[in-house]
Amino acid sequence: MFKIKTYNAISVKGLNRFPREKYEVASDIGQPDAYILRSHKLHGEALPESVKAVARAGAGTNNVPVEEYTKKGVVVFNSPGANANAVKELVLTGMLLGSRGILPGMAYVNSLTHMTDADEMSKLLEKEKSNFAGFELQGKTLGIVGLGAIGSLIADAALALGMNVVGFDPALSVEAAWRLPSQVGRMENLQSLLARSDYITLHVPAIPATKHLINADTLKVCKKGATLLNFAREAIVDAHAVVESLDAGHLGKYICDFPEPILLNRHDVYAMPHIGASTEEAEENCAIMAADQLVDYLENGNIKNSVNFPAVAMDRNAGIGARITFSNENVSGVLGHVLSVLADHKVNVVDMVNKSRGDVAYNIIDVEVAPSTQVIDALAKVEHVIAVRVI
Repeated sequence: MFKIKTYNAISVKGLNRFPREKYEVASDIGQPDAYILRSHKLHGEALPESVKAVARAGAGTNNVPVEEYTKKGVVVFNSPGANANAVKELVLTGMLLGSRGILPGMAYVNSLTHMTDADEMSKLLEKEKSNFAGFELQGKTLGIVGLGAIGSLIADAALALGMNVVGFDPALSVEAAWRLPSQVGRMENLQSLLARSDYITLHVPAIPATKHLINADTLKVCKKGATLLNFAREAIVDAHAVVESLDAGHLGKYICDFPEPILLNRHDVYAMPHIGASTEEAEENCAIMAADQLVDYLENGNIKNSVNFPAVAMDRNAGIGARITFSNENVSGVLGHVLSVLADHKVNVVDMVNKSRGDVAYNIIDVEVAPSTQVIDALAKVEHVIAVRVI
């Protein structure tokens, strides 16, 4: 029986992916095999030795001490793309709000509470509507920084609206490139994209390399009057630099999902309360993906969508005695030493796979017969081995 500890309110559809005959799932559970969570911060919390994996029902893992967990052999999963449609729709909403006088127009209408005559109100609004005129998106250029799951969906939608789309992503994967519409123009650098775009939307992770990616210097390169949208991570944009650019009349609008005190009560800033992925469908999709990844890892040792371990998968063949998985520091000779231990104990290897990522390596080994406790103890004592499991 596997034990799963939940944090936050995880969608029932996700929790139902854990078969009740194999899993005990609760928010208060001792010696859990894994965590599933949304925004709960694990930094500074003691980690039970029983925990083998953590699954985040969402894309970002800033709330998980990934480096610390990696050293302990704990696999950290996220749910990339599961909330992509929700974020895409909110970005489109932001662009539409920013292009027309929708919010100030509605605020003006709601201020007319002193009026009682409908005809009089209609005449007044006809006179004042020019104050809330805007621009159409068709024919404008949208620059997308980050062309992953969310960026590619936004590109599709923007093209359907008749926009010109350019993109920049120095870490574009082959898989992401296949998803990307062919009409998207590839920019060689961020500055080229900023200089061409009427609208700029950010979809990159919050890592040291992207901290204040948008700053005083990059904002100077932006097209005058451009609208900047940030529905990725707060740290990517220097809010003080944005305010300075807005005050100088260079940047046109800033639309984001990360309110800060300096951004409040401005006519040129639309700040939303971090609702990019706050839809019922997105929460369900994230929870389902996170749960499925935990199940496959705990039952089969397979890893998909981990932020700290390599992607590894191997089919399980009928008649195999057992599956051994182990993680180790990514140095030469460890796998050979492990295989020698198995050979010394007459444990025959049927199939195996080995992958590495950065400083960590992960291995799946299928053997004819289940290894004894003595064998597992010997494997755990191999130099540079971090964690060993038998499934």
